[in-house]
Amino acid sequence: MTGQETKSGDVRALFAELKEIIGRVIVGQDLVVEQVLTALLAEGHVLIVGVPGLAKTLLVSTVARVLGLTFRRIQFTPDLMPSDITGTSLVVEDPETHMRAMHYLKGPIFANIVLADEINRTPPKTQAALMEAMEERHVTQGRKRIPLDRPFFVLATQNPIEQEGTYPLPVSQLDRFLFNILIDYPDFEEEYAIMYRTTSAYSGAVDPRLDSRSFLRYMDEVKRVEIPDALCRLVHRLVRATRPQEPDASPFVREYVSWGAGPRAAQAILAASKARAALYGRKTVDMEDIRNVFPPAVRHRLVLTYHAQAERVTPDEVLRKAAGELFATQ
Repeated sequence: MTGQETKSGDVRALFAELKEIIGRVIVGQDLVVEQVLTALLAEGHVLIVGVPGLAKTLLVSTVARVLGLTFRRIQFTPDLMPSDITGTSLVVEDPETHMRAMHYLKGPIFANIVLADEINRTPPKTQAALMEAMEERHVTQGRKRIPLDRPFFVLATQNPIEQEGTYPLPVSQLDRFLFNILIDYPDFEEEYAIMYRTTSAYSGAVDPRLDSRSFLRYMDEVKRVEIPDALCRLVHRLVRATRPQEPDASPFVREYVSWGAGPRAAQAILAASKARAALYGRKTVDMEDIRNVFPPAVRHRLVLTYHAQAERVTPDEVLRKAAGELFATQ
Protein backbone atom coordinates (compact mmCIF):
# COMPACT_ATOMS: atom_id res chain seq x y z
CA MET A 1 0.00 0.00 0.00
CA THR A 2 1.91 3.02 -1.23
CA GLY A 3 1.06 6.64 -0.72
CA GLN A 4 -0.59 6.74 -4.18
CA GLU A 5 -2.69 3.62 -3.51
CA THR A 6 -4.13 4.55 -0.14
CA LYS A 7 -7.83 5.21 0.14
CA SER A 8 -9.08 7.70 2.70
CA GLY A 9 -11.51 6.02 5.05
CA ASP A 10 -9.82 2.63 4.99
CA VAL A 11 -8.03 3.31 8.26
CA ARG A 12 -8.89 -0.12 9.63
CA ALA A 13 -7.10 -1.89 6.76
CA LEU A 14 -4.13 0.42 7.24
CA PHE A 15 -4.03 -0.39 10.97
CA ALA A 16 -4.07 -4.13 10.36
CA GLU A 17 -1.25 -3.86 7.84
CA LEU A 18 0.87 -1.59 10.01
CA LYS A 19 0.50 -3.87 13.05
CA GLU A 20 1.64 -6.85 11.01
CA ILE A 21 4.66 -5.00 9.61
CA ILE A 22 5.71 -3.45 12.92
CA GLY A 23 5.33 -6.89 14.51
CA ARG A 24 8.20 -8.11 12.34
CA VAL A 25 10.50 -5.81 14.30
CA ILE A 26 8.79 -5.24 17.66
CA VAL A 27 7.84 -8.35 19.63
CA GLY A 28 4.56 -7.99 21.52
CA GLN A 29 3.61 -4.52 22.79
CA ASP A 30 0.38 -4.61 20.76
CA LEU A 31 -1.34 -2.09 23.03
CA VAL A 32 1.64 0.25 22.90
CA VAL A 33 1.70 0.12 19.10
CA GLU A 34 -2.04 0.82 19.02
CA GLN A 35 -1.66 3.79 21.37
CA VAL A 36 1.23 5.28 19.39
CA LEU A 37 -0.69 5.03 16.11
CA THR A 38 -3.80 6.43 17.82
CA ALA A 39 -1.87 9.46 19.04
CA LEU A 40 -0.28 10.08 15.64
CA LEU A 41 -3.62 9.92 13.83
CA ALA A 42 -4.98 12.36 16.41
CA GLU A 43 -2.02 14.66 15.60
CA GLY A 44 -0.68 14.52 19.14
CA HIS A 45 2.71 14.20 20.77
CA VAL A 46 3.60 11.20 22.92
CA LEU A 47 5.61 10.67 26.10
CA ILE A 48 6.82 7.06 26.39
CA VAL A 49 7.92 5.88 29.84
CA GLY A 50 9.78 2.62 30.39
CA VAL A 51 12.99 1.16 31.79
CA PRO A 52 16.01 0.80 29.47
CA GLY A 53 16.07 -2.02 26.97
CA LEU A 54 12.37 -2.17 26.09
CA ALA A 55 12.86 -1.04 22.47
CA LYS A 56 11.36 2.43 22.87
CA THR A 57 13.75 3.94 20.33
CA LEU A 58 13.36 1.01 17.94
CA LEU A 59 9.57 1.30 18.14
CA VAL A 60 9.57 4.99 17.22
CA SER A 61 12.06 4.60 14.37
CA THR A 62 10.14 1.59 13.00
CA VAL A 63 6.82 3.47 13.04
CA ALA A 64 8.44 6.40 11.23
CA ARG A 65 9.94 4.10 8.61
CA VAL A 66 6.70 2.21 7.98
CA LEU A 67 4.71 5.44 7.65
CA GLY A 68 7.27 6.87 5.23
CA LEU A 69 7.90 9.89 7.45
CA THR A 70 11.23 11.62 8.01
CA PHE A 71 12.79 10.75 11.35
CA ARG A 72 15.42 12.35 13.58
CA ARG A 73 16.64 11.25 16.98
CA ILE A 74 17.94 13.73 19.57
CA GLN A 75 19.79 12.39 22.59
CA PHE A 76 18.99 14.79 25.41
CA THR A 77 21.96 15.54 27.68
CA PRO A 78 22.71 18.17 30.35
CA ASP A 79 24.84 20.20 27.91
CA LEU A 80 22.29 20.25 25.06
CA MET A 81 21.48 23.81 23.96
CA PRO A 82 18.26 25.08 22.32
CA SER A 83 20.13 25.77 19.08
CA ASP A 84 21.19 22.11 19.00
CA ILE A 85 17.52 21.32 18.47
CA THR A 86 16.10 24.23 16.52
CA GLY A 87 19.14 25.19 14.45
CA THR A 88 21.44 28.18 14.28
CA SER A 89 22.35 31.11 12.04
CA LEU A 90 25.83 31.22 10.54
CA VAL A 91 27.73 33.91 8.68
CA VAL A 92 28.47 32.52 5.21
CA GLU A 93 30.69 34.16 2.60
CA ASP A 94 29.80 33.91 -1.06
CA PRO A 95 32.90 32.49 -2.84
CA GLU A 96 32.29 34.64 -5.93
CA THR A 97 31.21 38.01 -4.56
CA HIS A 98 32.89 37.62 -1.14
CA MET A 99 29.78 39.13 0.36
CA ARG A 100 28.77 37.81 3.76
CA ALA A 101 25.23 36.96 4.76
CA MET A 102 23.44 35.11 7.51
CA HIS A 103 22.45 31.58 6.64
CA TYR A 104 20.06 29.50 8.77
CA LEU A 105 21.14 25.92 9.34
CA LYS A 106 18.09 23.87 10.31
CA GLY A 107 18.28 21.67 13.39
CA PRO A 108 16.99 18.10 13.85
CA ILE A 109 13.56 19.42 14.88
CA PHE A 110 12.79 19.71 11.15
CA ALA A 111 11.46 16.20 10.64
CA ASN A 112 8.04 14.56 10.66
CA ILE A 113 8.84 12.43 13.71
CA VAL A 114 11.36 13.62 16.28
CA LEU A 115 12.49 11.22 18.99
CA ALA A 116 13.43 13.20 22.11
CA ASP A 117 15.39 10.51 23.92
CA GLU A 118 15.47 10.93 27.72
CA ILE A 119 13.84 14.34 27.55
CA ASN A 120 14.18 14.90 31.31
CA ARG A 121 18.00 14.89 31.15
CA THR A 122 18.33 18.32 29.57
CA PRO A 123 17.93 21.72 31.29
CA PRO A 124 14.60 23.61 31.31
CA LYS A 125 15.79 26.17 28.74
CA THR A 126 16.29 23.46 26.13
CA GLN A 127 13.09 21.70 27.13
CA ALA A 128 11.22 25.00 26.65
CA ALA A 129 12.57 25.37 23.11
CA LEU A 130 11.23 21.94 22.26
CA MET A 131 7.89 22.69 23.89
CA GLU A 132 7.48 25.86 21.85
CA ALA A 133 7.99 23.89 18.67
CA MET A 134 5.53 21.22 19.86
CA GLU A 135 2.81 23.72 20.68
CA GLU A 136 3.28 26.35 17.97
CA ARG A 137 4.64 24.00 15.28
CA HIS A 138 7.20 26.55 14.24
CA VAL A 139 10.70 27.64 15.26
CA THR A 140 11.57 31.24 16.11
CA GLN A 141 14.91 32.34 14.69
CA GLY A 142 15.63 35.99 15.38
CA ARG A 143 12.56 37.84 14.14
CA LYS A 144 11.46 35.05 11.82
CA ARG A 145 9.06 32.22 12.42
CA ILE A 146 9.97 29.15 10.42
CA PRO A 147 7.12 26.61 10.10
CA LEU A 148 7.87 22.96 10.76
CA ASP A 149 7.05 20.18 8.35
CA ARG A 150 3.60 18.65 8.58
CA PRO A 151 2.83 16.18 9.98
CA PHE A 152 5.04 16.93 12.97
CA PHE A 153 5.22 14.73 16.04
CA VAL A 154 7.49 14.59 19.06
CA LEU A 155 7.79 11.20 20.71
CA ALA A 156 9.75 11.67 23.92
CA THR A 157 11.10 8.95 26.20
CA GLN A 158 11.75 8.89 29.92
CA ASN A 159 13.38 6.38 32.22
CA PRO A 160 11.24 5.96 35.39
CA ILE A 161 14.30 5.01 37.44
CA GLU A 162 17.64 6.81 37.91
CA GLN A 163 16.25 10.28 38.53
CA GLU A 164 19.61 11.68 39.68
CA GLY A 165 20.75 14.63 37.59
CA THR A 166 17.44 15.00 35.76
CA TYR A 167 15.15 17.95 35.17
CA PRO A 168 11.56 16.68 35.61
CA LEU A 169 9.08 18.20 33.20
CA PRO A 170 6.61 20.53 34.96
CA VAL A 171 2.91 19.74 34.65
CA SER A 172 2.43 22.63 32.22
CA GLN A 173 4.87 20.94 29.82
CA LEU A 174 3.56 17.43 30.39
CA ASP A 175 0.17 18.81 29.41
CA ARG A 176 1.52 19.34 25.88
CA PHE A 177 1.62 15.58 25.31
CA LEU A 178 -1.55 13.93 24.06
CA PHE A 179 -0.58 10.54 25.53
CA ASN A 180 1.65 9.22 28.26
CA ILE A 181 2.31 5.61 27.27
CA LEU A 182 3.77 3.13 29.75
CA ILE A 183 5.92 0.27 28.45
CA ASP A 184 6.30 -2.70 30.77
CA TYR A 185 8.55 -5.75 30.68
CA PRO A 186 7.64 -8.39 28.04
CA ASP A 187 6.05 -11.65 29.14
CA PHE A 188 7.95 -14.96 29.16
CA GLU A 189 7.34 -15.94 25.53
CA GLU A 190 7.90 -12.43 24.18
CA GLU A 191 11.18 -12.06 26.03
CA TYR A 192 12.38 -15.39 24.63
CA ALA A 193 11.47 -14.26 21.09
CA ILE A 194 13.35 -10.98 21.60
CA MET A 195 16.40 -12.83 22.87
CA TYR A 196 16.33 -15.23 19.92
CA ARG A 197 15.72 -12.64 17.20
CA THR A 198 18.38 -10.21 18.31
CA THR A 199 21.11 -12.86 18.50
CA SER A 200 20.32 -14.62 15.21
CA ALA A 201 20.42 -13.78 11.52
CA TYR A 202 16.77 -12.73 11.59
CA SER A 203 16.14 -9.56 9.59
CA GLY A 204 13.20 -7.38 10.51
CA ALA A 205 13.67 -4.90 7.67
CA VAL A 206 10.50 -3.05 6.69
CA ASP A 207 9.62 -0.81 3.77
CA PRO A 208 7.53 2.38 3.80
CA ARG A 209 3.81 1.84 3.24
CA LEU A 210 2.76 5.48 3.20
CA ASP A 211 4.15 8.97 2.76
CA SER A 212 3.50 12.25 4.53
CA ARG A 213 0.72 13.34 2.16
CA SER A 214 -1.24 10.10 2.43
CA PHE A 215 -0.85 10.08 6.22
CA LEU A 216 -2.25 13.61 6.35
CA ARG A 217 -5.30 12.36 4.44
CA TYR A 218 -5.83 9.66 7.05
CA MET A 219 -5.57 12.29 9.79
CA ASP A 220 -8.25 14.36 8.06
CA GLU A 221 -10.46 11.26 7.82
CA VAL A 222 -10.17 10.72 11.57
CA LYS A 223 -11.48 14.23 12.26
CA ARG A 224 -14.74 13.29 10.53
CA VAL A 225 -15.50 10.53 13.05
CA GLU A 226 -18.52 11.50 15.13
CA ILE A 227 -18.95 11.45 18.91
CA PRO A 228 -22.42 11.14 20.46
CA ASP A 229 -23.37 13.98 22.75
CA ALA A 230 -23.83 11.56 25.65
CA LEU A 231 -20.18 10.47 25.38
CA CYS A 232 -19.00 14.08 25.16
CA ARG A 233 -20.80 14.78 28.41
CA LEU A 234 -19.28 11.66 29.96
CA VAL A 235 -15.77 12.84 29.02
CA HIS A 236 -16.52 16.19 30.60
CA ARG A 237 -17.60 14.47 33.82
CA LEU A 238 -14.61 12.12 33.77
CA VAL A 239 -12.13 14.99 33.65
CA ARG A 240 -13.90 16.96 36.35
CA ALA A 241 -13.97 13.84 38.54
CA THR A 242 -10.16 14.01 38.80
CA ARG A 243 -10.26 17.43 40.52
CA PRO A 244 -10.33 17.49 44.33
CA GLN A 245 -11.74 21.04 44.24
CA GLU A 246 -15.01 19.83 42.73
CA PRO A 247 -17.95 19.70 45.21
CA ASP A 248 -18.78 16.09 44.28
CA ALA A 249 -15.17 14.82 44.16
CA SER A 250 -14.73 11.38 45.72
CA PRO A 251 -12.95 11.06 49.09
CA PHE A 252 -10.18 9.12 47.34
CA VAL A 253 -9.50 11.97 44.91
CA ARG A 254 -9.63 14.56 47.71
CA GLU A 255 -7.05 12.61 49.69
CA TYR A 256 -4.58 11.72 46.97
CA VAL A 257 -4.82 14.44 44.28
CA SER A 258 -3.54 18.01 44.62
CA TRP A 259 -4.52 19.13 41.12
CA GLY A 260 -6.64 17.30 38.60
CA ALA A 261 -6.71 17.34 34.83
CA GLY A 262 -7.52 20.53 32.93
CA PRO A 263 -9.62 21.19 29.81
CA ARG A 264 -6.83 19.99 27.53
CA ALA A 265 -7.35 16.47 28.94
CA ALA A 266 -10.92 16.42 27.65
CA GLN A 267 -9.73 17.60 24.23
CA ALA A 268 -7.13 14.82 24.21
CA ILE A 269 -9.68 12.15 25.11
CA LEU A 270 -12.07 13.23 22.36
CA ALA A 271 -9.37 13.48 19.69
CA ALA A 272 -7.82 10.13 20.64
CA SER A 273 -11.16 8.34 20.87
CA LYS A 274 -11.94 9.45 17.31
CA ALA A 275 -8.62 8.04 16.12
CA ARG A 276 -9.16 4.73 17.92
CA ALA A 277 -12.66 4.39 16.48
CA ALA A 278 -11.21 4.90 12.99
CA LEU A 279 -8.51 2.29 13.63
CA TYR A 280 -11.27 -0.22 14.32
CA GLY A 281 -13.28 0.76 11.28
CA ARG A 282 -16.03 2.73 12.98
CA LYS A 283 -17.41 6.13 12.00
CA THR A 284 -18.73 6.83 15.50
CA VAL A 285 -16.96 6.74 18.85
CA ASP A 286 -18.25 4.21 21.40
CA MET A 287 -17.71 3.64 25.11
CA GLU A 288 -14.81 1.23 24.56
CA ASP A 289 -12.84 3.94 22.79
CA ILE A 290 -13.28 6.34 25.70
CA ARG A 291 -12.38 3.64 28.20
CA ASN A 292 -9.16 2.75 26.35
CA VAL A 293 -7.81 6.26 25.73
CA PHE A 294 -8.73 7.68 29.14
CA PRO A 295 -5.64 6.45 31.10
CA PRO A 296 -2.88 7.44 28.61
CA ALA A 297 -4.59 10.78 27.92
CA VAL A 298 -4.91 11.80 31.58
CA ARG A 299 -2.34 10.01 33.79
CA HIS A 300 0.39 12.62 33.22
CA ARG A 301 -1.92 15.55 33.93
CA LEU A 302 -2.49 14.74 37.60
CA VAL A 303 -0.50 16.15 40.51
CA LEU A 304 -0.64 13.71 43.42
CA THR A 305 -0.27 14.65 47.08
CA TYR A 306 2.76 13.76 49.19
CA HIS A 307 0.48 11.31 50.97
CA ALA A 308 -0.16 9.52 47.68
CA GLN A 309 3.55 9.37 46.90
CA ALA A 310 4.32 8.01 50.37
CA GLU A 311 1.72 5.27 49.95
CA ARG A 312 2.85 4.57 46.35
CA VAL A 313 -0.54 5.42 44.92
CA THR A 314 -0.22 5.71 41.14
CA PRO A 315 -2.11 8.05 38.79
CA ASP A 316 -3.75 5.00 37.19
CA GLU A 317 -5.18 3.95 40.55
CA VAL A 318 -6.63 7.42 40.98
CA LEU A 319 -8.16 7.29 37.50
CA ARG A 320 -9.72 3.88 38.15
CA LYS A 321 -11.30 5.13 41.36
CA ALA A 322 -12.41 8.45 39.88
CA ALA A 323 -13.92 6.94 36.72
CA GLY A 324 -15.18 3.62 38.02
CA GLU A 325 -18.68 4.74 38.95
CA LEU A 326 -19.06 6.92 35.86
CA PHE A 327 -18.18 4.06 33.51
CA ALA A 328 -20.40 1.69 35.45
CA THR A 329 -23.45 3.90 35.01
CA GLN A 330 -23.14 4.05 31.21
